[in-house]
Amino acid sequence: MARVYNFSAGPAVLPEPVLAQVRDELLDWHGSGMSVMEMSHRGKEFIDIQHQAETDLRALLGVPSNYKVLFLQGGASLQFSMVPLNLLPVGGHADYVLTGSWAKKAAAEAKRYGTVNVAASSADTNFNRIPTQAELRLDPAAAYVHITGNNTIFGTEYHYTPDTGAVPLVNDASSNILSRPLDVSRFGLIYAGAQKNVGPAGLTLVIVRDDLIGRCREGAPTLLDYAIHAENDSAYNTPPTFAIYVAGLVFKHLLKLGGLPAVEKANIDKAELLYGLLDRSAFYNCPTEPASRSRMNVPFTLTNAELDATFLAEAKKAGLVQLKGHRSVGGMRASIYNAMPLAGVQALVDFMTDFERRYG
Repeated sequence: MARVYNFSAGPAVLPEPVLAQVRDELLDWHGSGMSVMEMSHRGKEFIDIQHQAETDLRALLGVPSNYKVLFLQGGASLQFSMVPLNLLPVGGHADYVLTGSWAKKAAAEAKRYGTVNVAASSADTNFNRIPTQAELRLDPAAAYVHITGNNTIFGTEYHYTPDTGAVPLVNDASSNILSRPLDVSRFGLIYAGAQKNVGPAGLTLVIVRDDLIGRCREGAPTLLDYAIHAENDSAYNTPPTFAIYVAGLVFKHLLKLGGLPAVEKANIDKAELLYGLLDRSAFYNCPTEPASRSRMNVPFTLTNAELDATFLAEAKKAGLVQLKGHRSVGGMRASIYNAMPLAGVQALVDFMTDFERRYG
């Protein structure tokens, strides 16, 4: 078996020890004689799996007791609708900070249910930076403030938590959740698609403060009401059982590594290694403002764009895959989520150094 270094933005690389445990337990989970994929979501075996996953996630993030943890489906994109349906009253308004494609999509969806105020935007510089606290034009009467914590396409990330006063702060944390410690108490609601740092595609995490539950507007579909899921322990309908199981293994893996402080240190080391090369080189360019750079997604271009296809082809031969950048930015993008080992980033840096030597 020959595994590659997978720099995909998502679905993304998973920890090898987790994949190995999934393989070993696939046919018979803990002597039950069946796979987790075959279990009833209402049976004791799976209820225990889900309970342990929630317990470990709460431990990792220090989730306060007055927050519910929900295991849902539909990805972050469904949360673009669920958030305003649950938090935005009829005739109300919300503040959105636009820092990339997914932030724009979230705001566009919210406009279907109420008024959206653009509290700040970095569109004028092609989303290459995160607006500062001083730039935020926040309305103290807003129902909530929405941010996208990490911008996968443009490679930017919040390195501060906006102060929104008494207005609940909502965070789409899909692409940097569990990559660093996070003060959950600073947020009213956090949501994240699983397919980057948590587990397989199909699971969505929602962490929501108790006082924000039970506000869903009348006439909304039952499955889009946070209260329904909270009252039924995320099992009003069949949850994504296998994805929850794998996520639980990832949570345990991160705890064994030393929790999120240790994970953050590893992510800083990887990011500094790759950004260090980009900053030293005249052959490569990084379009993001240094103060806003993401530790998870690193976009870069070649000075000579005619070499892009050659770079990608040779990288693939070297076992470095999924490096093509998004069309909005062009060039390349290396996604270096939690499960990407330092050795993978070092292999990429070595390849890039050699490629520059040969073509620069």
